[in-house]
Amino acid sequence: MNPKVLLDDKKIEIILHRLSCQLIERHGDFSNTVLVGLQPRGTLFLERLKSMLVSMKVTNVKTGKLDTTFFRDDFRRKEEPLNARSTEMNVAVEGRDVILIDDVLFTGRSIRSALTAIDTYGRPKSIELLVLIDRRFSRHLPIQPDYLGVQIDALQGDKVRVVWDDNPRNNIVYLEKQNA
Repeated sequence: MNPKVLLDDKKIEIILHRLSCQLIERHGDFSNTVLVGLQPRGTLFLERLKSMLVSMKVTNVKTGKLDTTFFRDDFRRKEEPLNARSTEMNVAVEGRDVILIDDVLFTGRSIRSALTAIDTYGRPKSIELLVLIDRRFSRHLPIQPDYLGVQIDALQGDKVRVVWDDNPRNNIVYLEKQNA
C-alpha cells in the first residue's frame, strides 16, 4: 500500500503563511526574537518559514540551528554510533524570545533535549515551540506546541515523513502505516 499523503505542497504553503502571520502578530519586528531549528529536519522547516517571513517584509529575522544529539536522554542507549549534525548558533539568546522549530512533535524527547541544549547559549526571556505536525497521542513528556501546523492521529508504529525539497512544489508530508 502506498503512503497516505497528509499535506501536499499547497497545504504546506498555506500552513507556512498562517504560522508566519501568527509569529508576526506575536513578535512584531522580531527585534528580540530568535528562531532556532532543530537538526536535521527542523532546520529545513526553519528555512521555509524564514523565506515566508522575508516575503512578508520581515527583515530582522535571526536564526540558529541546534543539534541536540548529546543532550538526549537516550543517546547512550543505542548500539550504533550517533551522527551529530552541526550547530550554528551565531546569535545570543540571552534575554531574547526563542522559538524552537521542528517538523514533527512525537514523544517530546527531542524538545526536552533542545530545552537543555539551548541553555548552553544563554538564558532566554521565553521559549516557545512551533511544529508542522503534532502526533498528539504519542507524548511521553508534557510538551505542547505554541504554534501548530496540523494535528494528526497515528498509531505508535506509524511513521510521519516530511519531505523537504529545493523546489517548494515537491514538499510533501506522508503517513506510512505500520501494517501496510
